[in-house]
Amino acid sequence: MPESQQQPQPQQPPRNGGAAPGEPSALVLGGVRLADGRTVDVRLSGGRIEAVGTAGSLVPGTRLDLGGYLLLPAPAEPHAHCDTALTADTAGPVPYAPGDVQRRTVEAALLQLGHGATALRTHVRIGGVHGLRSLEAVLEAGRALRELTELSAVAVPRVLTGTAGADGLAALRDAVGTGASVIGGCPDLDPDPTGHAEAVLDLAARHGCAVDLHTEGDDPARLARLAAMAGGLRPGVTIGPCGGLSRLPADMVGRVAERLAAAGVTVVCLPQGDCSGLEHQGVRGARTCACAPVRLLRAAGVRVAAGSGALRDAVNPVGRGDPLEAAFLLASRGGLPPEEAYEAVAGRARSAMGLPEVRVEAGFPAELLAVRGDGLAGALSLAYSRVVVHRGRVVARTSAVREYCDSAAAVALDLPRQTRPQSGGEQQ
Repeated sequence: MPESQQQPQPQQPPRNGGAAPGEPSALVLGGVRLADGRTVDVRLSGGRIEAVGTAGSLVPGTRLDLGGYLLLPAPAEPHAHCDTALTADTAGPVPYAPGDVQRRTVEAALLQLGHGATALRTHVRIGGVHGLRSLEAVLEAGRALRELTELSAVAVPRVLTGTAGADGLAALRDAVGTGASVIGGCPDLDPDPTGHAEAVLDLAARHGCAVDLHTEGDDPARLARLAAMAGGLRPGVTIGPCGGLSRLPADMVGRVAERLAAAGVTVVCLPQGDCSGLEHQGVRGARTCACAPVRLLRAAGVRVAAGSGALRDAVNPVGRGDPLEAAFLLASRGGLPPEEAYEAVAGRARSAMGLPEVRVEAGFPAELLAVRGDGLAGALSLAYSRVVVHRGRVVARTSAVREYCDSAAAVALDLPRQTRPQSGGEQQ
């Protein structure tokens, strides 16, 4: 159907898409297509999928007609940098006053929510002259957004070893107490990368926190040591973006990947470009940003998720923060089937973030994305109109309208036109 002719139309919906916050009420997504080709009704209640039935069979509840849409588990964003987002056009130094960081975080999270990501993990620099102020601002933004999206923060220090590392370790310990749910780090920035990783893993083990480390991944020996240290750590270790792996020989990547897989380490790649966590690469302009070799990693059994990285900052002034674009790139350039490419930004991204699994089945969390298209390949190719569901409520909608000027072809093919037939003639 033409893009302008099938927008989702709720029948007398409340403004919030089905229920006021805290009030359980059923919302039926009607006539929506599933990835397996079935057209169904899906009833949501209490933040979960209550039932999936044949089209037209599920009542009662507010009904949202999603004919022409494909319903998928919602994507998640495992690698954002909200504290530096949307600063590409900033004249002079980037402002890091708490109000500026909070505003950027809210705007970036809402942009990514509009794309479909109902959960977001953002990496926040700590220590130095700013201390924990940026982290506190990001956490405050997360509290303001709690009805719309789920935002978690990774505390990212710079140096953790030697005399200079004492302040970084103290800041990291304070960050955990402040509310950072994940301990991060940048081993590549530390004079002692192995010592840096050891410090992060030790602190995470003592506090029961997940770990998410920035690394280019271009040193196989260093990755092997990291895998040896990370094995068995719960709730788990994630590294990324690991673009340097793409510049290593395939057999070397395979050996490293086997060790990462055995240790249960997840790799988050960035198909859309690099991120500000690797600012040590001062010759960035002379280097081609590369995505981690996803097929080689997957062949070795590594869990690979995909994130967005930079969102319109100095590293990537045109970064979109769109998980469907990341999946599109994994399919079109990375050689993955569309289903596996989408899983990298949805199921495996959620797993990397410690979030529960989502399936379009009764009993699972109602974290969903409806996108126009008959199948996943088409949705990734032309993902214009989207309806986003978080905790059983419609929290964002994007509607695209495509029209053509009058022509014989437009009339013959019944294409949506800029002018409409009217009684007594056509009106622009």
